[in-house]
Amino acid sequence: MTASEPAYIRDTRAGYNAIAADYAELSKSQPEADPLGRAMLGTFAEYIRADGAGPVVEIGSGPGHMSAHLRTLGLDVSGIDLSPVMVAMAGRSYPELRFVEGSMTDLDLPEGSLAGLVAWYSIIHIIPEELPHVFAQFHRVLAPGGRLLLAFQVGDEPRHYDEAFGHRVSLDFRRLSPDRITELLARAGFLVAARLLREPYDKEPTPHAHILARKPPHPEPEPEPEQP
Repeated sequence: MTASEPAYIRDTRAGYNAIAADYAELSKSQPEADPLGRAMLGTFAEYIRADGAGPVVEIGSGPGHMSAHLRTLGLDVSGIDLSPVMVAMAGRSYPELRFVEGSMTDLDLPEGSLAGLVAWYSIIHIIPEELPHVFAQFHRVLAPGGRLLLAFQVGDEPRHYDEAFGHRVSLDFRRLSPDRITELLARAGFLVAARLLREPYDKEPTPHAHILARKPPHPEPEPEPEQP
């Protein structure tokens, strides 16, 4: 945390620190409870393996359930999360994986170092004006040809919570437009390969979206002209 860190980032970290144990219990059934999301994760993993594998990072890895699932799909995966409590919990639950504290607004990763990046319901905490910067960060850390998978709830109105699981928090959950996210990804230099829009499961209030994109590979070199 730095003095210049935006208040919404501090609030999001503090909120997830407070609710970490309850949130982990609530989310432990994922991805088994989401067959369409599981299909998109499987497709993402298949692409990564076909590309020759390489390191994958889940941004907003929380209690580590999704990172652990990606590992079962044959990926070399690690996790980054804003909440140190979540990071510690994930490390205890999945000691075979590496989890570190960090923010998607300031990724401490080398340029072009990743084969893949997953942000599974984590961009929903980013204020709209910061999304272009976040997607530029994703583009920077992916190698040419690297894959990106996003998941988020669909809608226009954010939801603010002052209380969650009996804890005082200040958490904003932003529902997003698939068309808008696709546009921002294109502006950041991504090629969008697929979009899945699904209707709500039981008791869910909104549709959900998954977007699979790719950083363009290096262009093929021009052939040498034939000598006369």
